[in-house]
Amino acid sequence: MEANQALKIAAVTDDGRTISAHFGRARAYLVCTVEGGRVVAEELRDKAGHHTFAASGEHGHEHGHEHDHDHGHDHGHDHGGHAGGHGTGPGAAARHATMTEPVLDCAVVLARGMGRGAYLALEQAGLEPFITTEASIADAVRAYLAGELVNHTERLH
Repeated sequence: MEANQALKIAAVTDDGRTISAHFGRARAYLVCTVEGGRVVAEELRDKAGHHTFAASGEHGHEHGHEHDHDHGHDHGHDHGGHAGGHGTGPGAAARHATMTEPVLDCAVVLARGMGRGAYLALEQAGLEPFITTEASIADAVRAYLAGELVNHTERLH
């Protein structure tokens, strides 16, 4: 990336301030435009997610519980029996494409948790998926820009 080119970092969010605990359930992206090492603009963009696909009957499996918890454990169900991990079943590629479309102009997508299928879909779209434990969007963006944000891929499920 050239020095004079803006960097766009997207964070999945429900409130515009905190990073959502689960990529698929988040309702929006906060896109931060960075120039000269500082955020010069912010834009809230709608994001499709579980709520969209469940409402339209396309999701295929609704868990009946929120994902705002640590993913270092087994949920006790097989996420549709797909060996590839959460978000890898039939129709998952189309759902992930719908979820990523609003941020294809970004370089990075921040989340506090996501399924392996979503992570791979973001990578295939040319985006850098970044799993953080940092809840504050502003703090996570600052840490990312400073090279201090850790990508917690162990939080993939």
